[in-house]
Amino acid sequence: MSFHVNILTLFPEMFPGALGHSLSGKALDKAAWSYNAVNIRNFGDGVHKSVDDTPYGGGAGMVMRPDVIEKALLSIKKPGRKIYLSPRGKPLTQKDVQALAATPEITLLCGRYEGVDQRILDAHGFEEISVGDYVLSGGEPAALILMDACIRLLPGVMGNAQTPDEESFADGLLEYPHYTRPAHWESADGTAHDVPEILQSGDHAKIREWRRKQAEEITRLRRPDLLDK
Repeated sequence: MSFHVNILTLFPEMFPGALGHSLSGKALDKAAWSYNAVNIRNFGDGVHKSVDDTPYGGGAGMVMRPDVIEKALLSIKKPGRKIYLSPRGKPLTQKDVQALAATPEITLLCGRYEGVDQRILDAHGFEEISVGDYVLSGGEPAALILMDACIRLLPGVMGNAQTPDEESFADGLLEYPHYTRPAHWESADGTAHDVPEILQSGDHAKIREWRRKQAEEITRLRRPDLLDK
């Protein structure tokens, strides 16, 4: 199954961006995933291809028009699951990412200015998803984040099939710390830093137990809300 993403945007040149490199770029070349960046401005009004107007009720900024966005949306034959990237949306979780990665086709709406007219969201059943409690200059960076999180879960994209199961959030915990060679290392200030002996023991049962305890402790200190869940 191939994963296809339609992107409604005023800046189609922002895609695939970083996703055209490394593992996601190789997966794109192999057609494990594909994308279609639709330029909303192509459906704008008048000589200047207007896509926005002043908000009813007053206020700063401009709002993207529902009629223009709808024309762009209807140009997509199979939009699939429709998502509007918005700071007021439901926070994106790893569980959401897993579900999205298993969806053959999704459409991401990238807002600009003060956002989009609410009526386009209501009329076409857009879900609202947030990638964090902060505000970006537009939906495109958020779309890239969501796409990256999904693409890396597609079959064959990551070399080690076990990797997704051991990462942060996979089992509700943050990930345990990692170490590699050299076993003994001194930082620039002369301080010695050694790899924990348990990781060099070869006792896989004890290593799993140690990693679990480390994950629980890190989660307790940094994200106690995850433990509450």
